[in-house]
Amino acid sequence: MSSLSRELVFLILQFLDEEKFKETVHKLEQESGFYFNMKHFEDLVQGGEWDEVEKYLSGFTKVEDNRYSMKIFFEIRKQKYLEALDRTKAVEILVKDLKVFASFNEELFKEITQLLTLENFRQNEQLSKYGDTKSARNIMLLELKKLIEANPLFRDKLNFPPFKASRLRTLINQSLNWQHQLCKNPRPNPDIKTLFTDHSCAAPTNGARAPPPANGPLVGSIPKSAGFPPMGAHAPFQPLVSPSPNAIAGWMTNANPSLPHAAVAQGPPGLVQAPNTAAFLKHPRTPTSAPGIDYQSADSEHLMKRMRVGQPDEVSFSGASHPANMYTQEDLPKQVVRTLNQGSNVMSLDFHPVQQTILLVGTNVGDIAVWEVGSRERIAHKTFKVWDIGSCTLPLQAALMKDAAISVNRCLWSPDGNILGVAFSKHIVQTYTFVPNGDLRQQAEIDAHIGGVNDIAFSHPNKTLSIITCGDDKLIKVWDAQTGQKQYTFEGHEAPVYSVCPHYKESIQFIFSTAIDGKIKAWLYDCLGSRVDYDAPGHWCTTMAYSADGTRLFSCGTSKEGDSHLVEWNETEGAIKRTYNGFRKRSLGVVQFDTTRNRFLAAGDEFLVKFWDMDSTNILTTADCDGGLPASPRLRFNREGSLLAVTTSDNGIKILANTDGQRLLRMLESRAFEGSRGPPQQINSKPPIVALGPVSNVSCPIAVNAERPDRILPAVSTSGLAPMDASRTPDVKPRITDESEKVKTWKLADIVDNGHLRALHLSDTDTNPSKVVRLLYTNNGIALLALGSNAVHKLWKWQRSDRNPNGKSTASVAPQLWQPANGILMTNDTNDGNPEEATACIALSKNDSYVMSASGGKVSLFNMMTFKVMTTFMAPPPAATFLAFHPQDNNIIAIGMEDSTIQIYNVRIDDVKSKLKGHQKKITGLAFSQSMNVLVSSGADAQLCVWSIDGWEKKKSRYIQPPANRSGTLVGDTRVQFHNDQTHLLVVHESQLAIYDGNLECLRSWSPRDALPAPISSAIYSCDGLLVYAAFCDGAIGVFEAESLRLRCRIAPSAYIPPSILPGPGRVYPLVVAAHPVEPNQIALGMSDGKVHVVEPLDADPKWGTAPPQDNGAHPAISAAPSAASNQASDQPTR
Repeated sequence: MSSLSRELVFLILQFLDEEKFKETVHKLEQESGFYFNMKHFEDLVQGGEWDEVEKYLSGFTKVEDNRYSMKIFFEIRKQKYLEALDRTKAVEILVKDLKVFASFNEELFKEITQLLTLENFRQNEQLSKYGDTKSARNIMLLELKKLIEANPLFRDKLNFPPFKASRLRTLINQSLNWQHQLCKNPRPNPDIKTLFTDHSCAAPTNGARAPPPANGPLVGSIPKSAGFPPMGAHAPFQPLVSPSPNAIAGWMTNANPSLPHAAVAQGPPGLVQAPNTAAFLKHPRTPTSAPGIDYQSADSEHLMKRMRVGQPDEVSFSGASHPANMYTQEDLPKQVVRTLNQGSNVMSLDFHPVQQTILLVGTNVGDIAVWEVGSRERIAHKTFKVWDIGSCTLPLQAALMKDAAISVNRCLWSPDGNILGVAFSKHIVQTYTFVPNGDLRQQAEIDAHIGGVNDIAFSHPNKTLSIITCGDDKLIKVWDAQTGQKQYTFEGHEAPVYSVCPHYKESIQFIFSTAIDGKIKAWLYDCLGSRVDYDAPGHWCTTMAYSADGTRLFSCGTSKEGDSHLVEWNETEGAIKRTYNGFRKRSLGVVQFDTTRNRFLAAGDEFLVKFWDMDSTNILTTADCDGGLPASPRLRFNREGSLLAVTTSDNGIKILANTDGQRLLRMLESRAFEGSRGPPQQINSKPPIVALGPVSNVSCPIAVNAERPDRILPAVSTSGLAPMDASRTPDVKPRITDESEKVKTWKLADIVDNGHLRALHLSDTDTNPSKVVRLLYTNNGIALLALGSNAVHKLWKWQRSDRNPNGKSTASVAPQLWQPANGILMTNDTNDGNPEEATACIALSKNDSYVMSASGGKVSLFNMMTFKVMTTFMAPPPAATFLAFHPQDNNIIAIGMEDSTIQIYNVRIDDVKSKLKGHQKKITGLAFSQSMNVLVSSGADAQLCVWSIDGWEKKKSRYIQPPANRSGTLVGDTRVQFHNDQTHLLVVHESQLAIYDGNLECLRSWSPRDALPAPISSAIYSCDGLLVYAAFCDGAIGVFEAESLRLRCRIAPSAYIPPSILPGPGRVYPLVVAAHPVEPNQIALGMSDGKVHVVEPLDADPKWGTAPPQDNGAHPAISAAPSAASNQASDQPTR
C-alpha cells in the first residue's frame, strides 16, 4: 500500500473515532495493521477478553513471527490458563492454546501440565506469589507492553500520526472549494447535496453571472463555518468561495506572504510556468508542526506533474545547452601510480573534498580508514564498535547478538571535509570529526534504521548540516549532523531504499531516492510525501548522481538478471534523455559509477574501468589498471578528476592518475609529507586551494575553515600545477635524506620513569589479591574485567564525573571497583581442587551482558549486572582451558580442553556438536576468522591447527619453529589472535612473536634479545591492528609495529609501577596485557602480584614512540621465505 493510501486509513480512523464508531475503529486498526491502539489493548486484557485480545493482535503479528511475538502470545495464554485452573476449561486451554509452545520448550509445557495435578497452582514455587486475577493481569500487562514496544513488527505502529482534528472533513471541503471555483456559473451560497459526484452550480435562470464573493484567493486561511446548509446528521462542511480573477494561476503567487515561497509567473488558466528547469518539486502547502524550520514547498509542482507521467524512453531535449569542454581523453586518470593494501574487501570510497589526496575507505568487516595516497600512509583507522550499547534499541542488540558480523555500506565526507559519516549493514550510522593532524574523533552514533543502512549523504536543508540516511525498513530519514536528532522521516517506498541523492536548485532543496524495486521518488523537506514516482531502468539497484556543476542528472543500475544501465535524465520531463552503451550482457555484481569534470562518466564493469563522454552514448575508452580488478570494481574520482581510486580483487585499492595527478603526487612526496614526519621544510610558494562546485552526493557547498596547524594535510589544487620554470625551481628544494642517515638518527623510545607516560593503579579492597591470570576490556571500552588465580572476578567501571564527563576509560581518572547490591562475588566453580594450579579461561559476550568463565571446574555463565550464575556446564574432567564464541552464533562456543581436544558446544540445547582432535597437549589458544571461515587453535605442544567451520575437519597443522638462539622442540603455552584483516595471525610463545598467514606460513618473527631479553608472558594486537603490545617476565613492555614486528618503544616497569610497591627485579611482572577496544594507545596490565595497571601515553605525545626505519638491522629480523614478501600484513587492517 502506498504512503498516501496508508495516510488515508489514518484519516478514516480519525473520522470514525470522532463519529463514535468505536467497534469499527478497532476493526479497521486490526485489519489494516497500521496502528496498534495500546489503550484498547489494555482494556481488553484487563477485562479478560482473551479471544478478542488475540484477535486484535492477529492483525499485527502471529505466534511464530519472532521471539517477542511468541512471548506475547505465551504470556496471554498462560494467564488465561491460570485463571481457568479452578474451572473445567483449563484442560481445553492447555490442549488448544498452549500445546503450540511445546515444540519450542517441551520442559516448560510439561511443567505447565503438572499444574493440573495441584489442588492450588500456587503450590508451585514459581507461582507462589500469584495474587488475585486483577493484579496478575496488571503485572502481565506491564510485561506485554515492554514486549510490544521491543517487537520490531510494532515499530512505528504505536503512535497515531499528529494532525489536526477533522482532517478528512477539511480535505473534502478543500476539494469542494476547488470544484466550485471551476464552475462556469458559481453561486455565492451553493447547496451541496452529495459527495458521490463532482459539484457543479446550476446556471442562473436569467443568464446573469453571480458576483464573486470578497473572500480573496482560494489558498489561504480557510473561512470558518457560517450559514451553510447542514449535510445529514453530521456537522456542516466549511463554506465554498468563488474564485478571484486568475485564481488558478495565482493560487501560489497570492499565498500567505509569510511563507517562504518563491514567486511564480502568472499564465493562462491551468498553467503555471516554471521560471527554468530548476523550478520543480512544488507544493502549495506548508506544515506547521515543526516551527522554526524553513520549508520550501511552493516552487515546483509543475515539473513534478510532468515527472510523474514521464516514461523511460529516449526523448529529445531542448533545454539548456552544455558548453563545450576543452578536455580530451588525456585528461582521464588511467595510469596506475599507487597500490594500497587494504586487507579486506573495500565496500565504499570517497576522496576528501578539499585535501585532494586524502581517501576515505570502508570495508566489509566494518572498519574505516583514511589514507594519504601520495605517501601511501594510513593516517587514521577505526574498527567497528558500538559506542554505547546501552542506548541501542533491542532489535539492534538482538541483531548483534545473533550475528556480530557487520559491514560498511557507505562512507563519505561532509562538504567541508570536517566530518565523515559511515552507514553500516546493521541499524547504525556513526560520524567522526576529522582533525587535520589525521585524528578521527567520535561525534554521533545513530540507531537509524531497522536492518541495514544502505546509504548516507550530507545536505543543508535549513542552513545547518544534516545527514540523510535510507535503509532496509523502506524509510528515508534526516538527522542533525551535530546532535544526531531526527528531523524528518520520509515514508512511501514499498521496498528497501537503496540510495539517496540530495541536491538543490536555486532555493529548492530536495532528495532523490531509489529502492530495490526500481522505484525513484523525490522529496521536499516538508513531510508531505513523495513528489515523484517513476521507474529506473533495470528495476533493481540504482544510484543517482549529478555532474559537479549540478546541471546534469545521471543514474546507473543493474537488474537482477545482471543487465546494467547508465543513463542521463531529463529532470523536467522525468524521462531518460540518453542511454550509454557498452556494458556486458550479464554484469557480475551491481555496477558502480562516478562523474568528473562535468564531462566524463566512469563505471566498473567486465574487470575494467569504462569511460564515457557525457555527450556521447558510446564508450570513450577503457582502463584495465594493469589487471587484478574484480568483475564490477568500485571507483571514485577526486574532486578535480585528477585521481581515480579503484578497488582490486585482492582487497586492495589502485590509484589512477592523469598528468596533473602525477604531478600532484610528486609534489606531495617531495614537500608536504616530509614535513609531517620531521621538521617542516621552508616552502616559499604554497599551492592554492581551489573551491569547486558541489560534489554529487552533497546538496550545498560550504566554506572551508582552517584548522589546527600542528599537522595540516596539504591542500593542493592541480589547477596550479603547470610545469615549473627555472625561476620557480629554487623555491622548492626538498631535502633527500639517505636511508643510512635515517637509521643513524632514529632512536628507540625507552620510557623508564612515570613522567613520560600516564599510569594508573586500580584500587582493590582485597588486601592479599591473587595473581591476575586473565584480563580484558568490555566491548564498550568503559570497564575492565579481571580473573584471578583464586577463581574470583573483579570488575572496574569508569563513571561519568566532572573530570570524566564522557565516562571513558582513562588513566587520568580512577574507575570504581564495581559490585552489585547483593554483595556477591563472581566466583568460578573450582571442582574441589586448587584453583591456583588450574588453567583459567574467560570470554565475554558481544553486548557485554554476560561472561563465560572457568577455573578448573565447570564452565560458568554469569550475568554481568547481577554477578549471578545463569548456568554451568562441562563438568571436569577434562577441564576447560580456553573459550571462544563462534563469530556468527553466540550460542556456539569452541571450548579448548585440558585433554588436548576442542569441543564445539551449543549452549542453547546443551549439546556437544563436534569434538576436534589434533593436539598433543592442552589447548591454550583459539581464534575464529569469519572471512576465512576457519578456527585456528594452539596448544601447549606449540602446534597450530586450522579447522574448517563448516564441517569442523582439520585443514592444516604446523609446529612453530624455535628461534635461532634456541634448540630443541618448543613446548609451553602458545596463544593466537587474528589481525583485524581476519587473514594474518599473531602467534605468541615465550620464545617469540610471529605473524602467520592463513596457510600457516610464517611471514616474520621476533625473539627476545637486546633491550628486551626476558621471556614473553603475553602479547596482543592494538584495536586498530597497527601495533603489537608484548609483556615480558622482567616487567618490561614492548610496543612493536604490527606489520614488521619492529620495536618502536620499550616501557620499563619503573615507569608504570608506583615506587611504593615496586619490588625487586623480576619478582612482579605482567601475566596478561589487554588492549583497549577503541583507543589504540591504551593498554591494561594484569600483574603477578594481583594488581591491575592502566597505561597510556601523555597528551603531548599521544603515540608510543615513532616507527623505526625499514632497514634498521638492530631490530626484528624477518623469518620468512622470500615468496612470503607479497603476503605481508596489511598496512591498513580491517575488522
